[in-house]
Amino acid sequence: MELSVGEVSAALFETATEELAVPVPSTDTLYDALSSAVRALGPAGIAKEVGTFAELDAEEFFEVATCRAFAYRLALSFWYEGARSRPMTVGEAAVALYLSDAYRHHQVDALTVRRAPLLVSRAIRQGAAAVPVETLVRLGEAMTREFATHGLACVTSGVTAESHPAGSVVTSGRDWLYRQALPDWHRRRFCFDLMRADALQPSPLIVRLDGGGYVLGATPPAGPDGTWARTLRAEW
Repeated sequence: MELSVGEVSAALFETATEELAVPVPSTDTLYDALSSAVRALGPAGIAKEVGTFAELDAEEFFEVATCRAFAYRLALSFWYEGARSRPMTVGEAAVALYLSDAYRHHQVDALTVRRAPLLVSRAIRQGAAAVPVETLVRLGEAMTREFATHGLACVTSGVTAESHPAGSVVTSGRDWLYRQALPDWHRRRFCFDLMRADALQPSPLIVRLDGGGYVLGATPPAGPDGTWARTLRAEW
């Protein structure tokens, strides 16, 4: 049974809102909840709920926005046959931007970035294509540990927790590739902050093939809130 994003949103809202509230569910959990909703409501029941759901105000009922976001996640996850896919994380998009030719001298302000979203999007794809996707994922995890996790030991020469209190540093030993591939702390910080703050920059999907391995996917349409919001952790 094929369902639209609106139908999936309505079905989840009607049957599974409380169960999916916290913590943030995995995609498998969302799919199981949707399967249960389809069995409980049936095609006629879902069609009936769509009209009611569409009239609800997301600002008044936060569950409406949550269910729309969950439906969007499911749509992206099953974008390709024989594979699972997800949006890039903040760290992965930041690594891709770092590896691109864009903004090499950091001489850019927020207004310039907002005026050139396609430039940033092209830069993300260019940088992501520079390394295997598995490597991009690994580097993205390392960058997230550096700038979004507190209390890690410093391995970058001349950088201390005191000198850069807003971002912790990468873990000694396992992140040697990270230090070699992305040596410029200031550029790392710039790219991470930009990708975390600006959700209007499109980025391609990370695709995990059922037979093993990863590939770079298409750039999906914006989410229900009109953005390409990226999470810190991968949401498979």
